[in-house]
Amino acid sequence: MNNMWKNSLKWSILIAVITFVLAAIFTIISTALLSGVGWAAGMLVVLVIIFIGVFFDIIGVAATAATSASFHAMAAKKIPGAQEAVFINRNADKVANFCADVVGDVSGVVSGTAASAVVIQLTLAANAGDGSTFQFVVNVIFTALVAALTVGGKALGKTFAIENANKIIFQVGHLYHWIKKVFYPTKNK
Repeated sequence: MNNMWKNSLKWSILIAVITFVLAAIFTIISTALLSGVGWAAGMLVVLVIIFIGVFFDIIGVAATAATSASFHAMAAKKIPGAQEAVFINRNADKVANFCADVVGDVSGVVSGTAASAVVIQLTLAANAGDGSTFQFVVNVIFTALVAALTVGGKALGKTFAIENANKIIFQVGHLYHWIKKVFYPTKNK
């Protein structure tokens, strides 16, 4: 097996483990937030989860669309975040995979599951029994709404990401620089 395939296999296994952990964390948090709240608050939680997925999808697309020349020029001038933007740009495939596929797709799955919990809460609030026509109609509407908001948001986000790729990646680089500065202060001197 050549080196490229070995690296790809290692990355795939790592990203599968990260996906498993993030999916568990997202599910635990969303379940905790949804327990004991009304259906309206539950729908707000679902919308936040959808927004997280769209936001990370934008970063993933921007990583693949950004060009490195401006980042190299800024890095030469020692502008904070530029060096990190170069790193993101050089690793665009992995950044896009993590942001768009891992966080984006996990958000999609968790928002669907959370929407089902909201449907159950709404059905209970309306005193409609399991298997009722009301529950069926609400389930179809909520599922379709979550899918439409997710896909529509990502479609809009992709256009925004492509048109503003360098600005987005520089801002992500700047945030990454700040995080490194806060959590690893001795490495950033």
